[in-house]
Amino acid sequence: MSAVQNWLRFADEDLKMAKLAMKEGLYNQVCFHCQQAVEKALKGFLSHLGQVSPKTHKLIDILSLLPERTPFEDLEESIGLLDRFYIPTRYPDVLPGALPNGLPDREDAEEALSLAEEVLARVRGIVR
Repeated sequence: MSAVQNWLRFADEDLKMAKLAMKEGLYNQVCFHCQQAVEKALKGFLSHLGQVSPKTHKLIDILSLLPERTPFEDLEESIGLLDRFYIPTRYPDVLPGALPNGLPDREDAEEALSLAEEVLARVRGIVR
């Protein structure tokens, strides 16, 4: 299995976890796993381009490594916003105010899920 396929397999697993968490109303977990799915999908895209995946979880940093014109240009701002879910959704002792309105709610989770599905679909469409 290629590096691209490995990244996308892991991205798919995170997306599945996000959907399972959504069914249970665990919105912070939905948002975390969506951030992870997008991270892994973008790293798979970088691998497809022949680039080494960076050792970072920050989507903003990963986006900065993409070519100037990408199939994600219209999503870059939304993708960058997923970064706000990486740490605050994982640890209960994160500084208060890390997320302006506390933990993510259903609306945050639905938006994150929609975005993750879109990014994965675009990456899959390119690497096939």
